[in-house]
Amino acid sequence: MKTPTRSASTQRKTNKILIYAGLTIAAASAIFPLLFMISASLKTSDQQIFADLSSWRAFFPVGDLTFDNYLNVNDRVPALRFFLNSMIVTIAIVVIGLFINSLIAFAIARIRFKGSQFVLSVVLATLMVPFETIAVPLIYWVSKLPRVSWAGDGFLVTQGLLNTYQVQILPFIANALAIFLFVQQFKSIPRDFDEAARVDGAGWFTIYRKIIVPMSKSTFATVAIITMLPAWNSYLWPLMAVQKEHLRPVSVGMQYFFQLNPQWGEIMAYATLITLPMIILFVMFQRSFVTSLSSSGVKG
Repeated sequence: MKTPTRSASTQRKTNKILIYAGLTIAAASAIFPLLFMISASLKTSDQQIFADLSSWRAFFPVGDLTFDNYLNVNDRVPALRFFLNSMIVTIAIVVIGLFINSLIAFAIARIRFKGSQFVLSVVLATLMVPFETIAVPLIYWVSKLPRVSWAGDGFLVTQGLLNTYQVQILPFIANALAIFLFVQQFKSIPRDFDEAARVDGAGWFTIYRKIIVPMSKSTFATVAIITMLPAWNSYLWPLMAVQKEHLRPVSVGMQYFFQLNPQWGEIMAYATLITLPMIILFVMFQRSFVTSLSSSGVKG
């Protein structure tokens, strides 16, 4: 006697339950550390934080709460200055990077020339090179580059970009993943638009500015996010290239809290302050981010 098989609808329901269960576990693994960070930042002492680690209270702001940890952050580090530095560096990398990377992708995807695929392959090959392997040679080269500054009565040219905003910006403008996403998006736009614009006398930059960019807004939002996050969280490079405190970004400021007498409430408060801006921006642009990534995965 044959065992009756489950119906197709039952199988679909089971698959849906498993998918939602997996997504719930993944979401919890991402949310719980954030909940712990925020709740710990509001607790009055390290003893209270450690005592709550063995229960659910570690993930919720319960018990004796205070905002003193946030008020004390600026006593341990020049937090406002670090925030300003990170904003300058991040905005510069994102804005300049969107323009440069999209132009590179436009040339590869829309302008026919021999070797375009080879150029794209070389660009993508750089994704396999960890930044740590080129950090030391890069330090040497930026220390030799000329630096132009205003000296009051004219421009002064000196050697080396160390301890400047430029050294935190220039090495990260070109981004292989950003170029790839732009290429995928630009290839999906019919070339008929280019041909019609060329007939009307439009040049390549006009086509890029008036046709390609308006039709690729979701990709621009995605690239802005994926370049913004590492720029804001940069730690190793500014630690190596910037020794002057008034030029350091927020991530380097974290090490200040582990000198002398670490206070975990203040550490968590500082971590919350530097994390929330990125979470808010991601939530604002998540629809464009998901749409662009999901569509780029199926384009040829």
